Amino acid sequence: MARVKGGPITHLRHKKILKMNKGFFGSNHRLFRRANEAMLHSLWYAFRDRRVRKRDLRKLWITRINAAARLNGLSYSRLINGMKVAGISLNRKVLSDLAIRDPQAFAAVVAKAKAV
Repeated sequence: MARVKGGPITHLRHKKILKMNKGFFGSNHRLFRRANEAMLHSLWYAFRDRRVRKRDLRKLWITRINAAARLNGLSYSRLINGMKVAGISLNRKVLSDLAIRDPQAFAAVVAKAKAV
């Protein structure tokens, strides 16, 4: 049986990896083996950090809500509990945005949460 040479296919695969690594430092965009490692790591970091970004944003929203709630005389945990009891269902993203853009509306939410 004749042997099959994979030259053109391998060359295309290598070019694809090197194209993905445009802008990487040093040999990470020049040498296939280093570029392949760097590409695999970068894809893994991207996958992981899409989840980390969600965590970070939630932390930021909670910090903002806590600061705004304390300006209105209530702690974050008491505010969230008061909202739950009052039946106010606003997520943390919206609540944080409300605290920044419309302090009067946020104060009204806090007042409802306090009243319960």
